Amino acid sequence: MRSVSEKAARPIGRVVPAPESHLSAETIRAAKGRRSFLATAAAGGLAVAAAGKAGAQAKEAPPAISPWTRSLGAPVGAMGYGSPSKYESAVQRRQSPGLTPQPQSSVSFTPLQNLFGIITPSGVHFERHHSGMPEVDPAQHRLMIHGLVKRPLLLTMDDIMRFPSVSRIHFIECGANSGMEWGNVAVPTVQYTHGMLACSEFTGVPLSTLLDEVGYDKKNARFILAEGSDGSALTRTIPMEFALNDVMVVYGQNGEMLRPENGYPLRLLVPGVQGVSSVKWLRRLEVGDKPWNAREESLHYIDLMPDGTHRQYSGVQEVKSVITTPSGGQLLQGKGYYEITGLAWSGRGKIRRVDVSTDGGRNWQQARLQDPVLSKALTRFRLDWNWDGGPALLQSRAVDETGHIQPTIAQLRAVRGTRSIYHNNAIQTWRVQPSGEVWNVQIA
Repeated sequence: MRSVSEKAARPIGRVVPAPESHLSAETIRAAKGRRSFLATAAAGGLAVAAAGKAGAQAKEAPPAISPWTRSLGAPVGAMGYGSPSKYESAVQRRQSPGLTPQPQSSVSFTPLQNLFGIITPSGVHFERHHSGMPEVDPAQHRLMIHGLVKRPLLLTMDDIMRFPSVSRIHFIECGANSGMEWGNVAVPTVQYTHGMLACSEFTGVPLSTLLDEVGYDKKNARFILAEGSDGSALTRTIPMEFALNDVMVVYGQNGEMLRPENGYPLRLLVPGVQGVSSVKWLRRLEVGDKPWNAREESLHYIDLMPDGTHRQYSGVQEVKSVITTPSGGQLLQGKGYYEITGLAWSGRGKIRRVDVSTDGGRNWQQARLQDPVLSKALTRFRLDWNWDGGPALLQSRAVDETGHIQPTIAQLRAVRGTRSIYHNNAIQTWRVQPSGEVWNVQIA
């Protein structure tokens, strides 16, 4: 790694952010197909970025004395609950127009390209709802635990919060994250390719504690059915070995109560498993001896294999990574030093290593892993890069502590085909043009 003085001796490049919300409804309607959609959206976005570049260069020097230094600011307590600066208002969750016909059964994407470190602010944690977001009164909410247990319980929120609690940092990733990219390049920026992903500090009660409290049948119990109190009454089967390991019944997120879109006042957290299993607005846990084969396990969240069969209960999120800067829609201004940075994660444990390539996978360099490196949590990686102004193909490849290696898209398709929606953990490629424009591409 080069020293600070060595870096300072080189020109320092500047990354112009990707234009916000450049996946407009008009862009969708204008597209003739998935590939023309990409070209239209990217061209429109880069035109905005180019305009931003010209605008940045034309800005006048700031005044010698800024106006905000000449008067009193807002008083203490002006906002009882703080919010981001108005100058950061463009950093927000965004939907992909036309992705789903119903906004109540849809998804919004985390702005990964705008975030630092590994913790996702609760206000931009991606959303996936199946029948809209309910407004749950915590005073009336109850959690039922029953089935193969000695002492069925109906718990209030006060009851649950009296149990010994723990706080842990884990990621949640929708099983369909990157799903639009299975067949070919479909969307231009990392917010849309990988934004069904977030990482938080969660606080709650280990599920094993509650199972001990009800006296679950240790001889016959094999699975747990979790049910939410939203309009779809979403249900998922959880294997008992997961339940007794690190599954949590959660009421806190990032130091505060869960937010409504994240399951307030109670949700399940199944670390390392596709997000649909972390049932929100949790109201019922039933202990049983076999899987329930619920709707979201038999019709959805299944893997369509090349021979036409469906692979079920494939919930563990495999090792994966993505470069967030430079990434699609961004613009590099000038040759020189850039820091390549991104995120890596695995549902099987800790990230052991991340390698970065600037030439499409022909050569690799080991990236620095930023502490902390935690199990089933996002890990931030960084690599120094001196861009010479030529074309480049940026990739990251993660390895987890179990030895699993993130595959190329060709390797993944050789096993899984091209008709899947879920569990796309292929290596992502960003093409840097000599103009500095960054595009989403795939290498066969």
